[in-house]
Amino acid sequence: MTYVTTQDGAEIFYKDWGPKDAQPIMFHHGWPLSSDDWDTQMLFFLDNGFRVVAHDRRGHGRSSQIGTGHDMDHYAADAAAVVEHLDLTNVVHIGHSTGGGEVARYVAKYGQPQGRVAKMVLVSSVPPIMVKTDSNPDGLPIEVLDGIRAGLAASRTKLFLDFATGPFYGFNRPGAKVEQSVIDNWWRQGMMGSAQAHYLGIKAFSETDQTEDLKAITVPSLVLQGDDDQVVPYKNASVKQADLLPNATLKIYPGFSHGMLTVDADTINPDLLAFVRS
Repeated sequence: MTYVTTQDGAEIFYKDWGPKDAQPIMFHHGWPLSSDDWDTQMLFFLDNGFRVVAHDRRGHGRSSQIGTGHDMDHYAADAAAVVEHLDLTNVVHIGHSTGGGEVARYVAKYGQPQGRVAKMVLVSSVPPIMVKTDSNPDGLPIEVLDGIRAGLAASRTKLFLDFATGPFYGFNRPGAKVEQSVIDNWWRQGMMGSAQAHYLGIKAFSETDQTEDLKAITVPSLVLQGDDDQVVPYKNASVKQADLLPNATLKIYPGFSHGMLTVDADTINPDLLAFVRS
């Protein structure tokens, strides 16, 4: 198994598939999942001639269950450790949900200054900030996030099952085609990780203000989200991302859920490929 050790001792698991001389696409997963959530996209881009890389965030998946550093700065530094270990250049970074926050912080702090990043994609992502504040009055009330924390502390396995069965993929909508295998795989990925990392990660993905990260990113960026995203409301996320990014293209998919990368991969993957090749 492939790992890189960070400066503070975290062991970060990563996958690195495809020709080493091909352009790399690096994928950043959402909470509380792992790099396995990108399997469909990784196989798709591999089949189209790219080198594909993905890692498990600290405390998630197969990475070490370290007790510290569960914040956006460490997430970005860990991604940088993988990039530098593999000496990746001309990289397209694609992040989903919390992974989109990780990408934005990485590109602004490491990728652009080091000249390693070519493009960026944010999919159903958390920036600029999720929680309701005086400057973000349309955000998610802190009571909702506290409820997620309480649910995780009481029964992580139930919370994860409820999340996957309900709002994440829109399986709670009338007439939705519920895919039990998708629910099972979401739950499996979540339960691989650390309860502490998941608990602390809620603050990281919801309360980190990434306005300045987005303003600093000048590489071509693609922003994708469904307008039926029940986890990250698109008007407070992708619309604001596109406004803040200096060089962004925005695409909103009618009726698509937060988990559209999985349940609508046949639509999303060609759009990702078109942007990468543009």
